[in-house]
Amino acid sequence: MKIAVDAMGGDNAPQVIIEGVEAARNQFSDIEFLLFGDEDKVKPLIKDQTRLTIVPTTEEIAMGEEPVRAIRKKKDSSIVRAAQAVKDGEADAFFSAGNTGAILAAGIFIVGRIKGIDRPGLTSVLPIAQPGTQGHGFVYLDSGANAESKEKNLVQFAHLGRFYAQNVLNVQNPRVALLNNGAEEDKGDSLHKSVHQDLKAEQDINFVGNIEAGELLHGKADVVVSDGWTANAALKATEGSVRMMLTLIKDGILNGGLQAKLGYLLLKPVFHKIGGLMNPSVYGGAVLLGLKAPVVKAHGSADVTAVSKTIEQIHTMISTDVIGQTVDFFSNEENVDK
Repeated sequence: MKIAVDAMGGDNAPQVIIEGVEAARNQFSDIEFLLFGDEDKVKPLIKDQTRLTIVPTTEEIAMGEEPVRAIRKKKDSSIVRAAQAVKDGEADAFFSAGNTGAILAAGIFIVGRIKGIDRPGLTSVLPIAQPGTQGHGFVYLDSGANAESKEKNLVQFAHLGRFYAQNVLNVQNPRVALLNNGAEEDKGDSLHKSVHQDLKAEQDINFVGNIEAGELLHGKADVVVSDGWTANAALKATEGSVRMMLTLIKDGILNGGLQAKLGYLLLKPVFHKIGGLMNPSVYGGAVLLGLKAPVVKAHGSADVTAVSKTIEQIHTMISTDVIGQTVDFFSNEENVDK
């Protein structure tokens, strides 16, 4: 399998990208990489060029650029060239840690949507912070690709999420929930009430009802679907709450005197275990599900572990043919018309 990599995307590119790619290359003997970027910057960073091919590009899309305009004007950028390689069949997947909007635009307009899917959903794997989960995560979409969605879109997200959970997370008959402002069936606006009934009627979906934002990390579902605006807002609120708690704990230890510091030393292994569970680097990148090939975006501040884990995630997607299964499902007119 071949993966097209935007070597110039991300806060720490190309250094971290190349290190992560080489780590993944050493882990998987069946992957080849096409590295798109400035050859003068990329080549000196490569320690071993085995199964790595540099494809020189002359342009870069910066983080703050307007996405659609950028991919239209900068045809020789690393993002556009990598996406084009997938469209042309030269690569099986596209990976970047660059401009999120540009990656989404390149995925939709260059790689292309699967027939039968109206809107792809940006999909993340989030941790389940429950005892005994051992780092098992859940699928969360749409986490920001579509600010507005129709009932049909959310039902499609549910199917995309269950295929992903089954094949990439190895969850059999995944539980699917709808993010809403209450757990009761009659909660929410007209959109969410209608989607609830649609999901309830889907025989292929193991629908377990509504889930509130405060319950996201509690392991009550394997797939959580929502419109992009709501899901993104809930995700940012959750991330902010976690950061606030970590800040308060750190402040309590530093300013709590000798007793607090001794307590921290005794609990240090516990803190490390929790930190590992909540570390986003180990869960891979965000996938734009609903496209004809895997398009995966790592966080702009991704470290070497995040890059290599994201490539491992892509390897699993290709190996299990999750895209092919999605194509087969949505090629059935009965499923498309639901």
